[in-house]
Amino acid sequence: MGLQVGEAVEVEVGDVAQGGWCVARPAGAPVVFVRHALPGERVIARVTEVTSRFARADAVEIRKPSPDRVTPPCPSARPGGCGGCDWQHAGLPAQRALKAEVIAQHLRRLAGIDREVIVEPMPGDEAGGGLGWRTRVQFAVRDDGVAGLRAHRSHDVIDIGDCPIAHPGIADLGITRHRWPGVSSVEAIVGGSEPAERAVIVTPDDPRRPGEAGRGGDGRLRSEDAEQDWARAVPAEAVLSRAGHRLTPIRGGEYLRQRAAGREWRVSAGAFWQVHPAAAGTLTAAVVAALEPEPGDRVLDLYCGAGLFTGAVAPLVGPDGAVTGIESDSAAVLDARHNLREWPWARVHRGDVARVLRRGGLPPAGLAIADPPRAGLAREVVDYLSGPGRAVRFAYVSCDPATLARDLRLLAERGWRLGGLRAFDAFPMTHHVECVATVTR
Repeated sequence: MGLQVGEAVEVEVGDVAQGGWCVARPAGAPVVFVRHALPGERVIARVTEVTSRFARADAVEIRKPSPDRVTPPCPSARPGGCGGCDWQHAGLPAQRALKAEVIAQHLRRLAGIDREVIVEPMPGDEAGGGLGWRTRVQFAVRDDGVAGLRAHRSHDVIDIGDCPIAHPGIADLGITRHRWPGVSSVEAIVGGSEPAERAVIVTPDDPRRPGEAGRGGDGRLRSEDAEQDWARAVPAEAVLSRAGHRLTPIRGGEYLRQRAAGREWRVSAGAFWQVHPAAAGTLTAAVVAALEPEPGDRVLDLYCGAGLFTGAVAPLVGPDGAVTGIESDSAAVLDARHNLREWPWARVHRGDVARVLRRGGLPPAGLAIADPPRAGLAREVVDYLSGPGRAVRFAYVSCDPATLARDLRLLAERGWRLGGLRAFDAFPMTHHVECVATVTR
């Protein structure tokens, strides 16, 4: 292909691409996806990978910079450094424009939809410079016990010190300043209550390897001395140990209080919750505006998690309506049932969404919500929603523009039409973005 790993090539950088890349098309060479570059720049790019169809490279020298280029606030946001942030070298308005272009690209190519997209900032991010927002960070641990973050497309762990996009409550835990022998990862979470609660989840290298204290009461082989050391290492209100999907409290409880949509929510430490402090409330408001629920409406909330959207629409539809949530994570189901206990017309079914829908027996619903994992909607979900007598308005929350566009095409083939589309910069400095699409029959 004319390019070799380690080779340096001078290229003109073109359009942005999904994943924090920009596209370069050097003469006589394959397409090169360049990281740490911006559209319109001329850079020296060092090749990091070559495939049969394209190459990947890092911009190691900027010959002609973009006017949108800024100095990254983190010294680890560089070639060979931490892989967590994709766009620290661009100003916040430019980051949002890049994300908007990626969304628009996917809509055109995968769904045949030509739509101008605007990515909206989260409240407070302009004043904070897009830093200090991430309320959940999973640190990987090296063999020498150093906790850090992984390099891009690598298992290498970078000693980053304090992460600038991490919430101050995480930085105060001092996880990267402590050594974690025999541990594979340390996850830190900050709650949204006042005062904020914090939890740390420690995953041992091998929770079934014999430890100094022999077999614990839960059947795991572990070292009680190590667990006490973990608890002493951080000032978090809760410290838990992870073995597979099971969390065992070492100190404190298993839940955090989060705040969104004007109230508090109980969320298990290991369950999903939006990582930006303003994201849960912002997305909830967007979903409610998309659905326009009224008293007596019946709503289906797929992938309902801890019941955030279910709990937002339940008081609006009232006792003459009904809200049915479906969630596969057992801890999240318990959280949702706890959070929804004041609205008996809101119920949650536990199980894989596609299987629960196939099983049937759900009440009819004219409105639907879905906030699926990155893989998007299962085909069975699209078929169910599109059946006769089913939903007529659908709020689709997506964290992946490609799967959103694919699913919008599938929905269009079954008689749905994209109405509103809002995009939110819920992950500043990274390529990630949240969208809320309003789809109607």
